[in-house]
Amino acid sequence: MCYSAQVQADYKKYVTMFGAEMSIREFYEVFYRRGLDAKIKIPKAVEASFANPQTDDERAIKALIDEHNDKQAAKFEEELFRQRKRLAGAERSLQTKPTKKAQEDQRIASDKIRQLMTRHADLKRTGPLDRDSRIYPGSYVPVMIWEDGKRVIKPMRYGCRPAGKPAFYDVKYPGTYNARRDNLQGFWKGQFGHTHGLIVVNAFYENVNRHKAEGRDLAPGEEVENLVLEFKPRPTQDMLVACLWSKWTGPNEPDLLSFAAITDEPPAEVAAAGHDRCIVPIKPENVDAWLNPANTSADRLLAMLEDRERPYYEHRMAA
Repeated sequence: MCYSAQVQADYKKYVTMFGAEMSIREFYEVFYRRGLDAKIKIPKAVEASFANPQTDDERAIKALIDEHNDKQAAKFEEELFRQRKRLAGAERSLQTKPTKKAQEDQRIASDKIRQLMTRHADLKRTGPLDRDSRIYPGSYVPVMIWEDGKRVIKPMRYGCRPAGKPAFYDVKYPGTYNARRDNLQGFWKGQFGHTHGLIVVNAFYENVNRHKAEGRDLAPGEEVENLVLEFKPRPTQDMLVACLWSKWTGPNEPDLLSFAAITDEPPAEVAAAGHDRCIVPIKPENVDAWLNPANTSADRLLAMLEDRERPYYEHRMAA
């Protein structure tokens, strides 16, 4: 399963690359709701799209981003004060009467101070890093769909809650950020052939077992060790990854736009690295037919997924 990916998070690039329009209202709503719900995660690269606003709508979103970041910075500073106070107390205790509790307080406070300082610095940083556009389940990212006869960019949560399912569904079944190709006409029949999307990806990340990545069995007494591998297409390229999406509505709940990336059997080099699934990058000539599937047969849609781009994926340990 593709648990993490490096995506194109700047909606303006979609506008340039595909002539798509941005749904500014949905972007504003997501940033507004983040101020009310800490569970909403928006990658830094998505925020960066609004760093130099040109319209009143973009300025309104930039104001929400600044307000959120100011509040986060204040929380980090408050917690830093508490942890520095805890550390100072532990160090005083260790100078007079060393105890196990004082040692633990010193270790924990030191770790938390380092983490908080890193997060605070990251919040204030303006220079881009690759990890700014890395998404995980729960992240909100730009997804291109077809609406009213044109390509449109909307922010959607990575992790699909199909329409009609209860609100707790995606918590009970956390794997719905991926849609298996062999189950598109089963579990995903409400979305396949109806609501298709695309995200632009240039790398993906997978959890694998070390012994599988090394092409061997576990040694006697050896415990399973997890690795995170980064897979990048060669030659380097942006991949148009096929997705399914849904608009969920429920009583006393805000509407939710969410999506799942379609995955399939892996190419040989991904399987050899120890993983059993892979994203599906479709060909550019199939973009509009994929996004607007209403008049296309299921067989033709499945054929698009089969007739995909097939780059060679190099892998390395993820940073």
